[in-house]
Amino acid sequence: TIDEDAAGQRVDNFLLRVLKGVPKTRVYRIVRKGEVRVNKKRVSADYRLELNDVVRIPPVRVAEREAPVRPADSVIAQLEKAVLYEDDLLLIINKPSGLAVHGGSGLSYGVIEALRQLRPDNRTLELVHRLDRDTSGCLVIAKRRSMLRHLHNQLQQKEKVEKLYHALVVGKWPARKQLVNAPLLKNVLRSGERMVRVHVDGKKSRTAFRVLNRFPNMTLVEAYPITGRTHQIRVHCLHAGHP
Repeated sequence: TIDEDAAGQRVDNFLLRVLKGVPKTRVYRIVRKGEVRVNKKRVSADYRLELNDVVRIPPVRVAEREAPVRPADSVIAQLEKAVLYEDDLLLIINKPSGLAVHGGSGLSYGVIEALRQLRPDNRTLELVHRLDRDTSGCLVIAKRRSMLRHLHNQLQQKEKVEKLYHALVVGKWPARKQLVNAPLLKNVLRSGERMVRVHVDGKKSRTAFRVLNRFPNMTLVEAYPITGRTHQIRVHCLHAGHP
């Protein structure tokens, strides 16, 4: 029976979450064949679940999951000290530099997997957004799907949430350089790593910059990404001559 956390979710996304380990093709096949019923009726994959809908899921063989890798004690200690704010719906941490937000591409775990092991009672912890592995700063994690949906709506309305970044760059950033406007093209390597560069065929990308402080051979700048491309701030700094 669908509760508030699952209400509003597409039935295919709901099934992919509930049937973790089942191939996507199998999930879509049981929906297409009418084996999944909502209130005793067939539905299409894009049906949006409503509060108190009753979903019937047929017996499906789920792949046996490997035991999760336990994060190092040093990582657990870091995360326990990193909590900036917490209530019943929300957790905000100061993510340490060098720690990925989630596992993958050769990493057995990231912040979200470590937090799920640290907080076994909070089974619905989900990342609201991401930060690069080497970037430290505020990382927002939702404890309920209702909060996740609410914050995603806020993030989509740019006037509701502003993201500001501080970057330490090489050299003397000119005070007059307040905007970098350079299209970015993303290539995904075989390893899964994403390489981003300035290229005429790339997507429109703009970052506003402001000098905060100057040091010998370095400048601390505030960066405000007007668009939200992968690695945008790093690549725009490099493009401006200040990696």
